[in-house]
Amino acid sequence: MEITTSRIPSPGAELISVRIGDQAYAIDIMAVREIRGWTAATPLPHAPPHVLGMMNLRGAILPVIDLGARLGLGAANPGPASVVVVAQIGDSQMGLVVDAVSDILTVTEGLIQPPPSVGSVESTTYVAGVMTTDTGIVSLLSLDHILPPDVQATAAAAAAA
Repeated sequence: MEITTSRIPSPGAELISVRIGDQAYAIDIMAVREIRGWTAATPLPHAPPHVLGMMNLRGAILPVIDLGARLGLGAANPGPASVVVVAQIGDSQMGLVVDAVSDILTVTEGLIQPPPSVGSVESTTYVAGVMTTDTGIVSLLSLDHILPPDVQATAAAAAAA
């Protein structure tokens, strides 16, 4: 399997490393708008299980996504170290709940490798590549697939209104 290069930051780019349970993931720093301490989200009726609710960010209402649940890792149990990473995904901003922000990584030539083929399209839908660091394997997330396209379109339309 090849890496889709449009989803891979070029050498010199920076990534934010986050933890979800015992797993490390990286997010392109260019997608991150801010990092906020954990505060409970206001529930949204009939939302999918990975949507914790919504939050008010300086007058803008953003969906709050349990990133672990969205990735199939189980529901979050936010604690004192948990944070909400506010990310720009397409035309929308949303909050992504993670257990902690742990590091900033700089992309070097050859650092990011294709994810292993495990016979599941979903695993490569969310993971653009993997890299080995001093602390272990870190998966580079493809944020453009965190929400289904129809939900992204609805969120973009709501943001434009």
